[in-house]
Amino acid sequence: MASAGSSLGGGEAERPHPRPFLIGVSGGTASGKSTVCEKIMELLGQNEVDHHQRKLIILSQDRFYKVLTADQKAKALKGQYNFDHPGAFDNDLMHTTLKNIVEGKTVEVPTYDFVTHSRLAETTVVYPADVVLFEGILVFYNQDIRDMFHLRLFVDTDSDVRLSRRVLRDMKRGRDLEQILTQYTTFVKPAFEEFCLPTKKYADVIIPRGVDNMVAINLIVQHIQDILNGDICKWQRGAMNGHGRTYKRSFPEQAEGSTVLAAGKRSHLESSSRPH
Repeated sequence: MASAGSSLGGGEAERPHPRPFLIGVSGGTASGKSTVCEKIMELLGQNEVDHHQRKLIILSQDRFYKVLTADQKAKALKGQYNFDHPGAFDNDLMHTTLKNIVEGKTVEVPTYDFVTHSRLAETTVVYPADVVLFEGILVFYNQDIRDMFHLRLFVDTDSDVRLSRRVLRDMKRGRDLEQILTQYTTFVKPAFEEFCLPTKKYADVIIPRGVDNMVAINLIVQHIQDILNGDICKWQRGAMNGHGRTYKRSFPEQAEGSTVLAAGKRSHLESSSRPH
């Protein structure tokens, strides 16, 4: 059983952990969601911290793909199974796991093998953390899950860039180019337009060009640093209202004479560099 995550002190497993700040990170396939999360962790210096001591952890929605039947697995190996459909995910397990994480509990999360399209017997132990980044293409699709996030980020990357990244990634996984492109046009692109893109409206912060947009990344890192330092201590106020949405951060627009948006407004972070 693998171990990942954080515990804020050795020998203190029995002590209740404060409820973590849960951040959802969505965007299309190969938009750079994982890279954005990893850059945030790197800038906060958490990537060099022992798993048991980390204050920030990253989890992927990809871990929660459903166990496939023999027929579904055969289709998957031929690139004929739609992994980008909401029904491909075990939403009940995902919701239960996130609920336990928000309650400050240690949890076990599944491990998924993208080569064999199988859920492995091995699980990953995730220890309580102050901040949890949960990334995936459809993390905002299910309302019960969407409402659990205290902050929602959407990584908005050009479709041609995303396609080129996906081709390179899937070829490294041993897949045939023709199969990759067929799967993209048959399942990935239509699913993005039908299921993922409409959830962009739920985002509190939109990050154009992903990790290349360091203006946005730095603002988010500063916000998380405030949480880790305990400077933001009232974000849980109203937590008993039955929803996870209890706090929203106001970010400045990136423009001349920047102004701070009023609380509750969505901010679209844009750097001064030209888009790809």
